[in-house]
Amino acid sequence: MLFLLKKIIGGLLLPLPFLLSLMAIGLILLWLNRWQKSAKCLLTFSWLSLLLLSLQPVADRLLMPSENQYATYQDTTPVDYIVVLGGGYTYNPDWAPSSNLFPNSLPRVTEGIRLYRQHPGAKLIFTGAAAISNPMPNAKVAAMVAESLGVPEQDIIVLAQAKDTIEEAQAVSQIAGQKKLLLVTSANHLPRAMTIFQSEGLNPTPAPANQMATLGPLNPWEKAFPSAYYLSHSERAWYEALGSLWLKVKGSD
Repeated sequence: MLFLLKKIIGGLLLPLPFLLSLMAIGLILLWLNRWQKSAKCLLTFSWLSLLLLSLQPVADRLLMPSENQYATYQDTTPVDYIVVLGGGYTYNPDWAPSSNLFPNSLPRVTEGIRLYRQHPGAKLIFTGAAAISNPMPNAKVAAMVAESLGVPEQDIIVLAQAKDTIEEAQAVSQIAGQKKLLLVTSANHLPRAMTIFQSEGLNPTPAPANQMATLGPLNPWEKAFPSAYYLSHSERAWYEALGSLWLKVKGSD
């Protein structure tokens, strides 16, 4: 129940639903003559915020501080486990396996496979429980993708009960203990994930995937026009900020 409540509240606080809620309040106030000034301020603030969060220069600069904390892992020192954290997914058996992983998940899996190729003898651990109404666990779908790309089933461990990063760290600790492991997740999620894994007594080596924020060359219009794609970058920055705040609240209990 607490997990579901956390997801609902967290979802409502993300940029698009939060700012749309402010706009709705502004529209209601606009119909009340005595609140005209407040309505105009609220609508202006929410519209301008949505615009700025949808622009590449703003969105990517919000995301960069979390993404730039760890460099891409290039070492070939032997490790025992490569842990790939779960993300967004669905399951349709008629689709190509990789089509069942959302954009935040597939790069994690492919980076895990790349590192697996560089570390003979390591085991791949996939984490993630089944979403509500989905018969297939997140971890199993990721494992199916890895197998379709040539990873032997005997080199894959599926941890299909963990619903969030805290439970993923707890499940991994039962298997990995103090052995050497790489932690693979989205670059923006990795700082928070490292904190959680370390709090469970683990000492993972960070291996970021799915870097999104860039200062590299882009077409001029990609920087000038608002885009849902770049709004999603702002959303990731916002989401991780909320997640870090939640960790601090839990830590102060």
